[in-house]
Parts: sequence; structure tokens; C-alpha cells
Amino acid sequence: MIAHSLGLFLLPCICLCAAEYYLVDDRIGLGRRFDGIGGLSGGGATSRLLINYNESYRSQILDYLFKPNFGASLHILKVEIGGDAQTTDGTEPSHMHNENDENYFRGYEWWLMKEAKKRNPDIILIGLPWAFPGWVGQGSNWPYTFPNITANYVVSWVIGAKQHHGLDINYIGIWNEKDYNVKYITVLRDTLDRAGLTGVGIIAADGNWDISKAMLGDSYLNDAVEVIGVHYPGTMTIKEAMITGKVLWSSEDYSTFNNNIGAGCWARILNQNYVNGRMTSTISWNLIASYYEDLSFGRDGLMTAEEPWSGNYVVESPIWITAHTTQFAQPGWTYLQTVGHLKHGGSYVALTDGNGNLTIIIETMVGVLCFPSSLHTAFTPTIYCFSPDKSLFVLQQWYSKLNFMNKKDTLFQNITPIKVSNGYFTLQLDVDEVYTITTVTSGHKGLYPDPPEAAPFPKKYFDDFNVSSPPFSEAPCFADQTGVFEYFRNLTDPGPHVYTLRQVVTQRPVTWAYDADQTITVIGDHTWQNLSVSCDVYIENENGGVFLAARVDQGGESVKSAMGVFYWVFANGTYKVTNDLGGEKVLAEGLSGTRVGIWHTLTLTVKGYFAFGMLNGYPLWKNAVVLQPLNGWAAIGTNSFEYAQFDNFKVDAD
Repeated sequence: MIAHSLGLFLLPCICLCAAEYYLVDDRIGLGRRFDGIGGLSGGGATSRLLINYNESYRSQILDYLFKPNFGASLHILKVEIGGDAQTTDGTEPSHMHNENDENYFRGYEWWLMKEAKKRNPDIILIGLPWAFPGWVGQGSNWPYTFPNITANYVVSWVIGAKQHHGLDINYIGIWNEKDYNVKYITVLRDTLDRAGLTGVGIIAADGNWDISKAMLGDSYLNDAVEVIGVHYPGTMTIKEAMITGKVLWSSEDYSTFNNNIGAGCWARILNQNYVNGRMTSTISWNLIASYYEDLSFGRDGLMTAEEPWSGNYVVESPIWITAHTTQFAQPGWTYLQTVGHLKHGGSYVALTDGNGNLTIIIETMVGVLCFPSSLHTAFTPTIYCFSPDKSLFVLQQWYSKLNFMNKKDTLFQNITPIKVSNGYFTLQLDVDEVYTITTVTSGHKGLYPDPPEAAPFPKKYFDDFNVSSPPFSEAPCFADQTGVFEYFRNLTDPGPHVYTLRQVVTQRPVTWAYDADQTITVIGDHTWQNLSVSCDVYIENENGGVFLAARVDQGGESVKSAMGVFYWVFANGTYKVTNDLGGEKVLAEGLSGTRVGIWHTLTLTVKGYFAFGMLNGYPLWKNAVVLQPLNGWAAIGTNSFEYAQFDNFKVDAD
């Protein structure tokens, strides 16, 4: 038995009729080991805007996510291994754009992992590829053709994390939500072992449960996989997964708008993934909604930080729902066997650290499919608890109420402790509530002063990219949607273009989504209608071309079909104005005199239904008719996967 434990915990159902009781008791044995609750940065570029916050606000945001006994207090951080391709809300750069290139300081996931470790040295780190640079596929859109190449590429990321950042990666995945390959998994295990990384576990296959069936018939595969990880399992497991005896995780879950409906959904998932499916870890996609909200799945994070220009961020209700579990149970604790459902909706779990501590989490989110409940009648059942020594002891109570009627929520409130005397206490329950009842006394609701008020993206914006030692490889607020745009030091230019922004992906990646055939990075306010945007451009490819754009209406997984006003110039001395990124809906075209290896200044003005273009300060074309779209981002990009440079980017919006 647990020292000073509750030998018998009786919980009634949610009803006003005769009491029905549920047993929580460690004497009949323990369940599975609890592995923690986490958040996922990536899949893709979901933390993109976070790095551009002022450090004081950025630090506060990170505390709400990772600092123990403060906010979400996450146990796990899972990140995308950047692959130079679109992976939901943007592209994340690879540490190896080509086979002869290694750079372990691109992107922001290294930084994020270090910041998480700084706050919680015990946080578990996971890496998973969504896409791969084109050279890994050796000309195909498939990473398994040469499994040794792919395995070495992934293992180099693990080694680089340690050598350059002091980060120990705990787990590595296969290929997000794509087919797994048995040979590749065994090669990856062997490559990790030969590199001395025997302690790095493999999670497979970050999709459905099918791999568990294969593992039962393949001892080598079974030995290679440490954790069976699935995405959005609906809290259910299949029997084959249970038979393997492996650790079972919901390695990506939630993906819900972070209002109260999302919070209620998250509360149910956190409990019922174990109650129904015996999954011992749940990871939220995504960690933080820190990308332009008009991209795919806007605000599908535990909290929101999408305005670095204003400093505004929002600690959403899912943060505090997470805290109900994470602040009162740690990886290494154990579930009790006695967990389950409440008859009229909701669930309960109980965990122990084996050293006298007990935590019980009760959720009464009785709505269907994560929607608010239609049951709004209060009830006052009694919970009976029997303690073997019948002594007086106290249990802490933390309480949340999602009030869908009047929006007056109670979030993570430390209420009057429960005094247990002679083994009995009473707990009142209502619908859409979360209770944590625990012996742990270290819970805390962290609080910082309110951040600045929300504000739109500045209507006047300028960036000359003159940063000699940039802290990150990306320029502020540019959100790459196909290709990768990095700060670049142009040593061949003796004049004003020494520091530029350069598109650096020159081969189509092994893609996860439907990447465009052109590269593009967007910036600004999706509501912009009338604006002037200008940029100096430098074509590096003899057959190349670049563009400047306004009113770009789509990004993310829909970027290939983006519409807007696209002003192209090409190395062959021509220009084109199109209504689409694909370049098929031509509004104007002609000669420009543009050449490779020469800086040119493009200016695009859009007012109402008309667009105008200038080259090097002189009008080149005018009165192109633009009926749709009526609003969207500004953007720059290239005609293909090719090197090109950009400088002195400027926007002036009405």
C-alpha cells in the first residue's frame, strides 16, 4: 500500500438519485507508469512569431508554458526536425540544406528546447521529421529509398543538439503521419546505437495503430520501437497495441481552438486517454499559437502569442486545464488500477508517486465531441473516503469551471482544502468542471502583469536586414510558406547590400504537404487591402525569377493555390503580373530589362481594383485589374527553388 494513502476512495456518479460509488484503491495493484503531458512546437512553424517578442514578454510566455508550478508546467517538449518544406503553417529550416551543409543554429527549435530546459531541467525532449531536404530523397519524394542516408541525417540532428546546444534528446520519431518503413526503423535503431545513442528511444509511427500489428509478427521491429505513438486516437486503443506490452502514447492530440470548448476537450482527453486507452502521455498540437491567425488552424495552441509587434499575448484556458495534471503528478508516477468513467459523463484518474502522495483528477465535461454540455442542473453528491488509520488529514483542492452560459469562468483556483476525518468527506460537483484533489502542496497559479493591448501589424514597416550577428536565422515576422529565407552576408557586394535576406532551398524537398512550385514568405496583416510594397531584388540563377506580392490570401497547406497580386521579374529581361502564385492567371506582361546578378528595385501598389508596378523608380506597368482577392498579406519569393536575395523591404498600407 501507499504510505499514508487513501486505502479506499469512493466516488459517486453525477446524479441526484441514490448514490453510486466508484472505487479508487491502490491495494488491488497499480496501473501503468505516467510519462507526462507535453506540447508540440512545429508541424509546422507554429512557434514562428514567438522569437520576435521583446525578451521580457517572451520570458513570461515561456514561464507560463514550462516553469514548474507556475502555469502549464509541461513535462515534455516535442519539436519538428526542420525539413525545408511546408508542414502546416509554414516551413522550418533543415540543419542540412544539402549533403555537404551542416548548421545547427538555423531556426528556433534549438533555442526553444534550451529555454524549456532552463526552466525545467527534467523536461523530456522529442524530435520528429515532417519533411526532409530534397537530397535525402535522392530525387524522389520518399525518404526510405536509402534508409542509411535518412537515418544518418536524423542522427546527425540528435548529435548536433548535444554537441552545439548541450541538449540530450530522449526520443526520436519516424515520419509524421506518413507510412512507416520497417527496414528504416531497424536501420535507425542501429545507427543510433552505433553513434552511442542507446538511450534515445524510437517512437513509432506517429499516425495510427497499424504498426502495433506489425510489431507482433516482427521481433526486430518490436525490439527497435520503445513507444507506440499515435495521433488523435479519440481516447481509444486497439487490442494489438495492448498485447505488445509497449508504452502507449497519444503523441499528438488536441488540435482545437483554444477557447473554452478547446479547454473542455483538452480536459477530457487528458483523463480519458488513460481511462479508455491506457495511453500514458498526451502531447498537444500545438504548444503555442504563435503564427499568423489566418494561416491553417489559427489559435490551435495551449496559449496565444501572435503579436510580437504589440507584445500582446493571451494565457488561454487550456493552460490552466493542463496545470490540473502537470503540477500534481510527474513522469515516473503511476496510475492506480481504479480509474474510470462517471455514469452520467466525465471521468476520474488517480496517480501516486509511491512515496505517500496521491493525486486524483476529476473532469465532468459531459458534452459530446468536446462541445459544451447541455446539462446545466447543479447536483451535490457526497464522496466517501476511507482511510485505513482513520486519522485526520488534509487534501488540497484545485478547481476550474468552464461557464458556457455567462462566460464567467473559474480557472485553476485553490479552494478550501478537504479535511478527511474518520475516512469521510463531501465534494460537490457540477457539469463542466475539473477538480484536482491531492496531497501535493506545491501547486501555484503564476501571474504576470497584463501584457500590452492587442494591436494590428504596423501599417508602415521597413526592414533592411542589416544585422551582422542575427540571434535567429529568420528575419522578424516573415513567415516562410515554401522555401527558406535566411539572413545572408553578401561578401561579394562592396556597396549597400552586404546584409540581405536570401532564399536558400535549391531542390524541392521530400514534402509532407502540398508545397508550391515557387518559394514564398508572407508578412503583415491579412486584412490589408490598399498598400504599396517595395523591395530590392537580386536574381542569382540564369533562368531565375523573383516576385513581390500583395493581397496574398492563402498560406499553410493551401499555399499552392494562393491568390493575390504577384509582380514577377525574370533574368531573361521580362516581367509578368499574375493573380495567382502559380503564375497562370496573367494580368500583364512585357519587357523589363532585368538581368541576373544586378540589383533591381520593385514597387507594387494596389488600390481598389487596380494595381501598378514600378522598376527602379520608373513606371513599368499600370492599371492591371484585380477583382479578387480583396485583402491579404504582402510577400516576396522566387520562381522556383533557387537562390535569390532581397533587401530594403518596405510596406506602406492604408
